[in-house]
Amino acid sequence: MKFYKLLFLNISLLGSFSFAQEWNNWRGPNYNGSSNTKESLPTKFDSTTNIKWKYDLPGPSAGTPIVNDQLVFVSSIKINDEKSGKGDLLALCLNRDSGRLIWKNYAGSGYRPGNNDGFDYQLDSRSNYASPSPVTDGTRVIYFFGNGDLVSYSMNGLEEWRRNIQEDYGDFCFQWTFSSSPTLHNGKLFLPVLQRDEQTHGRGKDGAKSFLLCMNSSNGKTIWKHNRPSKAKKESLESFGTIIPNGNELLVAGGDVLTGHDFSTGKELWRWGTWNPNHKEQWWRLVPSPVVGGGVVLVCAPKRAPVFAVKLGLKGNHSGSSGMVWDTRNNPTLTSDVPTPLFYQEKFFILSDLKKNLSRVAPQTGKIEWSLELPGKYKWRSSPTAGDGKIYTMNHNGDVLVISATNGEILHLAEMGGSYDDNTRSSIAIAGSELFIRTNEILYCVQ
Repeated sequence: MKFYKLLFLNISLLGSFSFAQEWNNWRGPNYNGSSNTKESLPTKFDSTTNIKWKYDLPGPSAGTPIVNDQLVFVSSIKINDEKSGKGDLLALCLNRDSGRLIWKNYAGSGYRPGNNDGFDYQLDSRSNYASPSPVTDGTRVIYFFGNGDLVSYSMNGLEEWRRNIQEDYGDFCFQWTFSSSPTLHNGKLFLPVLQRDEQTHGRGKDGAKSFLLCMNSSNGKTIWKHNRPSKAKKESLESFGTIIPNGNELLVAGGDVLTGHDFSTGKELWRWGTWNPNHKEQWWRLVPSPVVGGGVVLVCAPKRAPVFAVKLGLKGNHSGSSGMVWDTRNNPTLTSDVPTPLFYQEKFFILSDLKKNLSRVAPQTGKIEWSLELPGKYKWRSSPTAGDGKIYTMNHNGDVLVISATNGEILHLAEMGGSYDDNTRSSIAIAGSELFIRTNEILYCVQ
């Protein structure tokens, strides 16, 4: 069984150049999709123009590239047997300046849930175990995979610790492949496991609990585990979002509710919901994560349901208008099934993958300030990111839109995907003056 393999290590590739702007987690330095860069970002580019470098990836992943100083981290899979679907889970580190591979580790433990129909790298046709994004604090980088493997490496690729969340707390109860990304904040590592309470497709066990996990980032040991109950039913208990920190609170969406938790203990401080009255809808899995801005936190109900803005700093239980600032029930164009909204330049930007539009929204009122119809036939599901007055998002075919944050004008459409690219879902990372764009086959650094 392959636990670890160091391909090669060349510290001289790192150099002494230091980048001020980094992208250390899935939603960037502010946990809201925005970059603090003061540099000009690319507007005109394609798969051959204004490319600093490109790297051929072993396999697809929805994970976002993570950038720290001179290092770029990506998770991936390598399918060894197309017929059986068996493959390796990989942790990759590239040199930011050249795109050269610095190290590659075989990160997978080989753990398989009770019944996965012979697939070693995924449980459904829409995702794979490498879909979560890595996370780094500049001291270590931590990779999580959908089979439960959680592995920490030093920046030079040496394994520090590993554990498997399914081995420790029971097999996951998800219909789809679990793909929440971990969160590193103030020296602690957080992971949500919001799952069904019954076996599904032969996986997991009846009576399974949803929980939040806090670990010591230096050794992986559990600091606290907090069960998070919900009255949701079946698939509506499932969430694929990420824990978003807001000061000393942790914000969690899933199981038909939005909750705030104490950073130190996991204790639930408040709860708002539900967007699913009487928990009638049983098939409302949640994908978007919460996003904070303008004194509120947004939560996107699934499918074609509304977006809700909830007050920050609540205490106790709230529902309906109690604790809510505004919602979009009277404006069906404002909805998001998969993408997490962006907060940038004191505005929310809500990307509707089902309505195919991007809207700039005032955080205090929910008023639409502009709305853009998105082009083409493919779904736009990459959570938008922004910097230098520009918004970047990508569709399933690997087409990248560059949009003015000021007026919603399309500045450019870049074809980055291959001829047969489909289901490309990675978000675009921004660091300094560069973009890091991941398609199914290639990682691009755009300058």
